[in-house]
Amino acid sequence: MEWRPDEQGLQKVLQLLKDSQSPDTATQRAVQEKLEQLNQFPDFNNYLIFVLTSLKSEDEPTRSLSGLILKNNVKAHYQNFPPTVAEFIKRECLNNIGDPSPLIRATIGILITTIASKGEMQMWPELLPELCNLLNSEDYNTCEGSFGALQKICEDSSELLDSEALNRPLNFMIPKFLQFFKHCSPKIRSHAIACVNQFIIGRSQALWNNIDTFIESLFALAADEDSEVRKNVCRALVMLLEVRIDRLIPHMHSIVQYMLQRTQDPDENVALEACEFWLTLAEQPICKEALSGHLVQLIPILVNGMKYSEIDIILLKGDVEEDEAVPDSEQDIKPRFHKSRTVTLQHEGVEGKCSAAALDVLANVFRDELLPHLLPLLKGLLFHPDWVVKESGILVLGAIAEGCMQGMVPYLPELMPHLIQCLCDKKALVRSIACWTLSRYAHWVVSQPPDAHLKPLMTELLKRILDGNKRVQEAACSAFATLEEEACTELVPYLSFILDTLVFAFGKYQHKNLLILYDAIGTLADSVGHHLNQPEYIQKLMPPLIAKWNELKDEDKDLFPLLECLSSVATALQSGFLPYCEPVYQRCVTLVQKTLAQAMMYSQQPDQYEAPDKDFMIVALDLLSGLAEGLGGHVDTLVARSNIMTLLFQCMQDTMPEVRQSSFALLGDLTKACFLHVKPCIAEFMPILGTNLNPEFISVCNNATWAIGEICMQMGVEMQPYVAMVLNQLVEIINRPNTPKTLLENTAITIGRLGYVCPQEVAPLLPQFIRPWCTSLRNIRDNEEKDSAFRGICMMIGVNPGGVVQDFIFFCDAVASWILHGFKEQVGDDNWQQFSEQFPPLLKERLAACYGV
Repeated sequence: MEWRPDEQGLQKVLQLLKDSQSPDTATQRAVQEKLEQLNQFPDFNNYLIFVLTSLKSEDEPTRSLSGLILKNNVKAHYQNFPPTVAEFIKRECLNNIGDPSPLIRATIGILITTIASKGEMQMWPELLPELCNLLNSEDYNTCEGSFGALQKICEDSSELLDSEALNRPLNFMIPKFLQFFKHCSPKIRSHAIACVNQFIIGRSQALWNNIDTFIESLFALAADEDSEVRKNVCRALVMLLEVRIDRLIPHMHSIVQYMLQRTQDPDENVALEACEFWLTLAEQPICKEALSGHLVQLIPILVNGMKYSEIDIILLKGDVEEDEAVPDSEQDIKPRFHKSRTVTLQHEGVEGKCSAAALDVLANVFRDELLPHLLPLLKGLLFHPDWVVKESGILVLGAIAEGCMQGMVPYLPELMPHLIQCLCDKKALVRSIACWTLSRYAHWVVSQPPDAHLKPLMTELLKRILDGNKRVQEAACSAFATLEEEACTELVPYLSFILDTLVFAFGKYQHKNLLILYDAIGTLADSVGHHLNQPEYIQKLMPPLIAKWNELKDEDKDLFPLLECLSSVATALQSGFLPYCEPVYQRCVTLVQKTLAQAMMYSQQPDQYEAPDKDFMIVALDLLSGLAEGLGGHVDTLVARSNIMTLLFQCMQDTMPEVRQSSFALLGDLTKACFLHVKPCIAEFMPILGTNLNPEFISVCNNATWAIGEICMQMGVEMQPYVAMVLNQLVEIINRPNTPKTLLENTAITIGRLGYVCPQEVAPLLPQFIRPWCTSLRNIRDNEEKDSAFRGICMMIGVNPGGVVQDFIFFCDAVASWILHGFKEQVGDDNWQQFSEQFPPLLKERLAACYGV
């Protein structure tokens, strides 16, 4: 018997739907409670679908809301729906997919795809054939509604549709979709392309079987009058460029011509999709060949796309010059990922950003060949009276900095003063882009005499750090951090002035920019190192940092950038950090302890506790490393009074690679600083280090390898029982193809150090590693690590001279490099000069070419 609603029940549900549209929070709370109660009644969901599909007397927002509440119920408890209710909902959806209202059709489509994604596709075998069948309907609404639902299903379940589990429905769906590329309604054409597009990146076989028809159909739609259709055509071509470039190459000339038109499309969304084409093409080997003849058209189009539109300027509050007193809203603050500072583009217009990114990657492909097309345009832009045009010119200059640096060098001496002057422009958006562009040329600035450009640039950038506009503050702070990385100790004479500015900014900045300021201070410490350890500098810098440190609670994510900053400062200040180290050390230990405890509770009762944010533990371990490295032996008493070794034992076994990576770094630093406390734990730690010599996790493996080497040097002969736990893995890594350079070098050093303390144990394996060992250490700069490693190899050769016979020439080469550099350093540059003057010319050439001496 067909289900019918009870009139009284229906009125209750309608009242609930009306109440839930009220802005009042108390009413909202009551609605939530009522919903929980009603969900106890199995047929409550029947009422919801009835209101959505059948109660035409109600207004559309109420009907749609009913469908969305039902969708949430499906998400939360579909498995508990009685079969009769589930069947009723499915049937009603399919019967009403052609509702006259676009809002209701879309809501039903969302409901269908939510049921389908609950693993119901197998339990609803008639769904796909039925929807594909409804596409043939004479009624536009039915066809559009079914396509809308199919598009959502293709988006949500593309992999499932191409699997055996459902008998590969794509084999009939894709040819069906392709028929609709010629439909008279633009909405339907757009749905059809969007559906097929879902299967390009996954390289679906059903699509490959129809690839030529697909590409021909796309070309046929090239000049479509509907912007949504054009956008989907562009999107399809961009994805095909990534995965089926072979099919596009024969048509590349016309595709490029088409994309040149679309990049200037009056509809911004189409232009944006088209702009992606240049970004993707730049990654393909054929880029140069495909674009060489078109640069003369493409460059002006991209440059023109870099201007802010009027809408951009409104959205960016381009007319607001001073906003530093306005607090940030929380959504202004992007989530952060630590230790990865890439200087991102400061220009915020959507299309302009994409054009700039395209110009950047193309500059990296074409290098200076781009300049003849650009330079004539640039001059007109950079000195233009309209600020919007001038801003776009400064952006162009920044975008090409990496790729066209060589060719730009002759123009920089006259451009630099102009750019530095733009830092004082009356428009905030010009000041901020000038910061970014100047940072892109920081390397060149630092290569010139300091008074030429470094000093004026630094002076102006520091003023911009104290700008009244938040966007400019942010751009200036990021640019200054880049300048610090390039200039390093060149900044030492100006430290007092720099610190005054950065400390003043502390009292001035809102939330978001404070986080960037921490980064600028940390980078300064990394760049000038121990030069920061002067009482007057410490007096300026430490009080505001410690004040922030005391202000923040243990749960506050702002601790991340502050801990990173303090870690750099502690390493730089060395003994100068002593007065501050105790509370900082204690808190780091507490953070690690709290996170471990929370992880433990979560693993035992996941429904009762939340998973901890392990970043708290990672940054705390990193700061402890900074303290150990900076304070050296002074850290001894702190370690003695804490349970850090016990905590470290747990961290080294954490499931998260980043936690293990930071643990091994700390273990190595503590080994160097206060081995007395590490030694009792070696028997427990070594097997863990051995199991982490897995190059799948490069950074974990690298830090574990380094820590083993440091432990060797402290243990001496007592290392003997542990050699077998690690040696085979190390030999395996050094022989692996495609191992990153740093890991190879660290592995070679640790093998050398193991051989230095236990030559008898390691020497028998010499033939297995001597050749890669020599090649990986031949070019690294000399330090105590390399020194101990070479001494180790010499001791092993003493034990097993036969082990190097086959590869002796490699050994001589590596040793020659080590000895020559050591000798040159010992005798000093002048003596070496006189000594080497007497060499025959051929020998001089060989030494210079092979060993760089």
